[in-house]
Amino acid sequence: MLRLCGFHISNYHNKVRIALLEKGIEHLDDSSCKPSQEDAFLARSPMGKVPFLEMDGERLRESQVICEYLEDAFPAKPLYPGDPVERARVRELIAFLELHVELVARRLYPLLFGRTITDETRQAVEKALPRGIRAFSALARFDPYLAGKELTLADCAAFVHLPVVSIATKMAYGRDFLEELPQVRPYIRMLGERPAFKRVNDDRKVAQAALAGKK
Repeated sequence: MLRLCGFHISNYHNKVRIALLEKGIEHLDDSSCKPSQEDAFLARSPMGKVPFLEMDGERLRESQVICEYLEDAFPAKPLYPGDPVERARVRELIAFLELHVELVARRLYPLLFGRTITDETRQAVEKALPRGIRAFSALARFDPYLAGKELTLADCAAFVHLPVVSIATKMAYGRDFLEELPQVRPYIRMLGERPAFKRVNDDRKVAQAALAGKK
């Protein structure tokens, strides 16, 4: 039995979880794992990060690696197109989204948890993030899915990353940096109607409410 280890507020954990649910893969969702630098946790995840996947005494780390494994090991319901060029375009979309948008905006995420960021960080993100969004928007089709007519892993990633980028930029700058992409809101709403996406999003909301109640 596959065991996905992470927590429901993690967008990368949720990306993998949506992929598992969309592909109909039987698994256990262990949402009790939080990033840690304790030796016992590092033995399972050498960077102390989540998510990681446990299966048959083996482990895989990093969300994209896990999703690639799922695609290879469970090909019955693919989340990549069959054509090699189109498959590469899905990977390209994910890379642009995660490296040039999410990873840049991640420097603002302390604001989501009531912490502060430096003026230097705020200025650096304000300079770099629009370039990443512009590049991502040049690749995204929204037709109706990110890569075209069929749902792909790029949509699993976009659903969990784009809303956080919107919230973080509004908190940091008083405006949503994704407002220049009017397709994003209806696209996220459309994805949210799919059972797998809705289930993961509902669990995220419950986890966020529980975290807020502890403060």
